[in-house]
Formats: sequence, structure tokens, C-alpha cells
Amino acid sequence: MDRHAWVHFTRGTGPPDLSRLGEKSATAARLFLDHFELPLPPGLWSTHSDLRVGVGMASSTADIVATLRCLFQLFSVPYDEGLVLTILAAIERADSVFLDEFALHLSGRHRVIRRLGTAFGFHTAFVTEPGTVDTEAVTTSLLEHYRRRGEEYERCLTDLLKGFDSGDPAAVARAATTSAALSQEVLPKAHFHDLLSHRERFGADGLFVAHTGCLIGYLFPRRLDAHRKSELSAFFRSLGYQCSFVQGGYG
Repeated sequence: MDRHAWVHFTRGTGPPDLSRLGEKSATAARLFLDHFELPLPPGLWSTHSDLRVGVGMASSTADIVATLRCLFQLFSVPYDEGLVLTILAAIERADSVFLDEFALHLSGRHRVIRRLGTAFGFHTAFVTEPGTVDTEAVTTSLLEHYRRRGEEYERCLTDLLKGFDSGDPAAVARAATTSAALSQEVLPKAHFHDLLSHRERFGADGLFVAHTGCLIGYLFPRRLDAHRKSELSAFFRSLGYQCSFVQGGYG
């Protein structure tokens, strides 16, 4: 989605304080520097993120990747996706935000199974329900759920891949909706059924949720006009939320 984390390093005279980065990003920086046997020059770190923490936006992975990309540029080292994966594997289960395309990615094993390209994208309208989710705390229950509903997830994955293979975003959105419905059994969203029952009214191709977070919203094939945005905003306000509109994917 069109939201980002930014990390900057400005050369200067002061000691480079890694604590400005946060624990995981600081660890990533140390691993990078150890790998290349590089000293960090004097200077100042600064960060900015559009991503809320603990709601399913992959904020911690994005922070780590932004830090590593900053370091690659700082030392004029060619970007090495393999090293990024190695460092991520030493720190946390990771989302595939280090890629600039859709992909099947094993977050626990830090392995890209299949790249799915950049053929299309979606326009989204979403809200963040109250609370935060600790990814590490819910991992065990999620994995148990995936094993218990393995056949349903396998069918969902098959439909998803067919959608990518045929360049059919509506099929991908339908698979996302199926996955969102399955997610209700383990990390339910309070307004899932409200959104599902109004999907056709708004012309959305499907629903999506953060499977380890609090996000829920609609997937649209085309940019929304002002009238449709007003309708959606009023609908979500009736549920007690202000919705956000963000482009997702690459089309």
C-alpha cells in the first residue's frame, strides 16, 4: 500500500546513536555493519513512518527494511535481498515489504516461494478497529488455526494463484474475502459482517483484513470518485470510525 517507513542518516560530528532507531532496527544496523566489517561514521539518525504500530501494517518489518536500505545507500553497497532476508531471520517473523511486487512468502522461514509480479492493484477503503495485536503473542494460535482449516486455506490459495495467473484482480479479491472470513475464527473483526453485507452496495470486489492486526476494509478495482468516497465515509462513520483511502498493489 502507498504508506511507507523512512530512515535517514546525516553525516555530522556527533556519535551515531543507534537507540534512535528502536530496538529491532538498531539490531539490524549492527548486523549489517558486522557483516561488512564497517564502522558507522559520526552523524545523526532520523526516522518517519506512515504505518501505525500493532495494527497489522507490518510496521516493524518496514522499519528494519528502511534501515537496511539506508545503510546500503550510505556505504554505496549494492542492495542484497539475500542479506536482508538473513538479517530479518535473525530478528523476527517478517512480511514481504522488502519486495516491490506481490509474492508468496513464508514469514517464519523467511523464504520467497513465488513472485507474483506487479500486474494490478486495488484502491482500498479501510478502518482500524480499537486495540493492537502482538504478533508474537498470537503466532501459536494462528498456526493452530491454519492447520485446523488447512483444506479451506489450500482451496483459497489455489483460487488466489489462479487470479494472479489470469490477471484477474476480482478473483484475487474474492480469495482475500474468503481468507478474511476464515480469519474471523481466530482474530475476529467486530464489523466484518457489516462490511460483508454492504459489499455489493458499494461495488467492492472484496474485503481484506490484517490477519495479525486490526485493519478491515474494501478492495476496489478502480479509483473511487468523490461521491463514492462520501458514501463510504458516511457508512464507516455510522459504525464509529473515520475511514482511510489508500492505493494498494502496483497497477
